[in-house]
Amino acid sequence: MAETALAPARQYEVVAQAIRYLRAQALQQPTLAELAQAVHLSEFHLQRVFAQWAGISPKRFLQYLTKEYARQALREAQDVLSVAYDSGLSGGSRLHDLMVSCEAMTPGEIRRGGAGVTVGWGQADTPFGAALVGWTPRGLCYLAFLDGDAAGRQQELQAAWPAATLARDDGAAQRLLAQVFPATPQPGRLHLLLRGTNFQLKVWEALLRLPPGWRVSYTQLAALAGAPKAQRAVGSALAANQIGWLIPCHRVIRESGDSGHYRWGGERKAAMLAWEAGHTRPAPVEP
Repeated sequence: MAETALAPARQYEVVAQAIRYLRAQALQQPTLAELAQAVHLSEFHLQRVFAQWAGISPKRFLQYLTKEYARQALREAQDVLSVAYDSGLSGGSRLHDLMVSCEAMTPGEIRRGGAGVTVGWGQADTPFGAALVGWTPRGLCYLAFLDGDAAGRQQELQAAWPAATLARDDGAAQRLLAQVFPATPQPGRLHLLLRGTNFQLKVWEALLRLPPGWRVSYTQLAALAGAPKAQRAVGSALAANQIGWLIPCHRVIRESGDSGHYRWGGERKAAMLAWEAGHTRPAPVEP
């Protein structure tokens, strides 16, 4: 018999029950079928309800729990293979893939607190004021506008990579920011090193798919991220963004059309939207 739609209060109860179960059983890596049985829903219905309310699928939420457990265990100096098995994973390669995808560091680097990783950084001018940019051999990991607080921005970068070596190179920063803000827009790619929860990554990836010059509301972005009811969580993901401009949270506006809040200032956000409009070619008109 087909399952009827659950009332909002019941949907929340189901998601809360599913989260409790996953937290308790995370190290056993329960399947979707086992989770569905625990909350008395079909797999299909549970998948849909969970994704609508939590912003991610049960599988992605379980990956997040596993990643958090493994990160803490690695920092307590346990060996990589033991952490993989204790986390319910089949081996070190699965743990490696999970940590690199969510933390941008290998299990060994996490176990050492980032020791051995060199993070280049520097300050340079951009069309929107002076910025501090950070990078590793894997890609650009930080871009923030200074607004007179260079020390604060440097501390924020160091906090993200606590045991890494920070090496200042303003010349390299200037060259990198010239690629970020070319005088003439041109094809090309910069590799970004994204570190966040599964949901944050989904929101940032949705933003990265937006063409230049586009604007979306929080509701529209939530839908693009596959979580149409997660507007508040979308706002939190935008606030956690540490790569300004390239992860274009300046393109998110309020439902009313007002530009809304921006981590690096409302005036800068308005300037960015105007700059993009002036540098974006209009789409060709069909005859």
